[in-house]
Amino acid sequence: MENPTRRAHTMPFGAELRPEGGVRFRVWAPTQATMTLTVEGRGDAVPMTALADGWHECVVDDLGAGARYRFGLADGTAVPDAASRHQPDDVHGPSEVIDPRGYAWGDGAWRGRPWEEAVLYELHVGAFTPEGTFRAAIDRLDDLVALGITAIELMPIADFPGARNWGYDGVCLFAPDASYGRPDDLKALVDAAHARGLMVLLDVVYNHFGPEGNYLGAYAAPFFTDRHETPWGAAINFASPTVRDFTIHNALHWLEEYHFDGLRLDAVQAIMDDSEQHLLEELAERVRDHLGGERAIHLILENEENHASLLERDAAGRPEHYTAQWNDDVHHVLHTAATGEDAGYYADYAGDTRQLARALAEGFSFQGEMMPYRGSPRGEASRHLPPTAFVSFIQNHDQIGNRAFGERLTTIAPAHVVRVVAAMYLLAPQIPMLFMGEEWGASQPFPFFCDFGPDLAEAVRNGRRAEFARFPEFRDAAAREQIPDPIGEGTYLAAKLGWDDRRRAPHDEWLAWYQRLLALRHAEIVPRLAGIGGHAGEHAIVGEGGVAVTWRMGDGSRLNLLANPSEGQFSGVAMPAGRRLWQEGAVMADGLGAWSLIWSLETHDGAGA
Repeated sequence: MENPTRRAHTMPFGAELRPEGGVRFRVWAPTQATMTLTVEGRGDAVPMTALADGWHECVVDDLGAGARYRFGLADGTAVPDAASRHQPDDVHGPSEVIDPRGYAWGDGAWRGRPWEEAVLYELHVGAFTPEGTFRAAIDRLDDLVALGITAIELMPIADFPGARNWGYDGVCLFAPDASYGRPDDLKALVDAAHARGLMVLLDVVYNHFGPEGNYLGAYAAPFFTDRHETPWGAAINFASPTVRDFTIHNALHWLEEYHFDGLRLDAVQAIMDDSEQHLLEELAERVRDHLGGERAIHLILENEENHASLLERDAAGRPEHYTAQWNDDVHHVLHTAATGEDAGYYADYAGDTRQLARALAEGFSFQGEMMPYRGSPRGEASRHLPPTAFVSFIQNHDQIGNRAFGERLTTIAPAHVVRVVAAMYLLAPQIPMLFMGEEWGASQPFPFFCDFGPDLAEAVRNGRRAEFARFPEFRDAAAREQIPDPIGEGTYLAAKLGWDDRRRAPHDEWLAWYQRLLALRHAEIVPRLAGIGGHAGEHAIVGEGGVAVTWRMGDGSRLNLLANPSEGQFSGVAMPAGRRLWQEGAVMADGLGAWSLIWSLETHDGAGA
């Protein structure tokens, strides 16, 4: 490789290789008067110098990459580095010094892709392949390109306790989990994806740390605060400049050192911050100031509160802070229509076609209105935002895995119904996201799984079953016993994709169908998304269960959807004008049968040719 690119993000903490040789170690330990450094294979601990504001530092001149180390507290406790780049023996083991410039990148010319070209594919590295590693995932990238995917989105990979986890229990946020491979293996995955024109996004968790392996409280108690509460325990203290810096450096580290094309921030409504400037705003500004000039960076939110203000565009139509948000509203309306389920939060969407029409046309279906299930208003006005500010889907890790048995939509809804809801979101101007295996109707479930130590395992097992006790079908203890054990290895193994299924019916038919839809999207929809603005969508209700939505596209053309996601039928309506792009189900001269739809396109001159 000629003139390979070397990358590193320099951090003010952790283990940093010095240009002149040796390693500088730095840790924020404001509750410790003294700290030491212990290096495996060496005898005496090295005293660290106490600096101002709770920092401790030392330099070891004759040390380099590969050294394994721990920090020592005054009481003799040895802890890993919270800013470790690698934890080869998991969260309780020593940290390893990594040379981030040791990997020779081949993607020096990569500048990313425009957001309107995104077709996302969410995947869990461990369950994506039989091997469950970064390197093994490379072997499947060509399959995703052939499908029509342009961006993969990795579920969280920050080091978590045990051999398996969804990833939302990370504690060493700078270290890719060793069960998936070493740091260079992750870089090889990103590099290989870029070579194929694929963007790579990473799911990051800044709202809490996992319950096992988080040692920060032992030496940096101010990292947490009791001013706020989260569903997962102690809230992170974002009023502290050091804690904010730690978090922002984490985002920059993934984007710069690993060359990710963007981040998806998990459950940002639980990032509690009453500072003058919220962490979310500062993080986005720092990322865009640091990297936005050299390549396309996409920042995605998951946000239960539907804060449209975080998605605002500037005068040129560029995101001021965040590029897009996962649109749960589209999912919930389509899911309740397809399955008939109305328990929990689904009750606020079931049978409400207006919610679907509004979510497709305007982004959010709840834009400040009262949401009965939660008992409070939800959301902000979103119609002024472009459709590309929203990511739509009919399946993701949460909506599958939060079910007791982790069933996929194709196992709980008829195939003709799934085709209609899939065709609705795959061709809409919002950015579509598939969940791994969706494209061939994978039969493998995706249940919740983890691998905590004995102190937590039983509590997690019991908590998972208690969570479903309020549902009628699980009120009986015997029924709850049938729920897969989240700690059991078999639960994890059951989630691994069966790639060979793609060659057998009906999975091969599903795969061919998804390929055709995505080819149509790339040919007809994507070229018209550049420049699409706010107020692009108009919607109406047709009959008792139908929707009609029209979007003015970036090139002035009009994209039309007439859909009937219900068991009824309607007639006597004007059919959408223009050239028909796609149809499903029974389409009549003046209406639609049950579970049917039409997509059509009118060019800007009105010809529709």
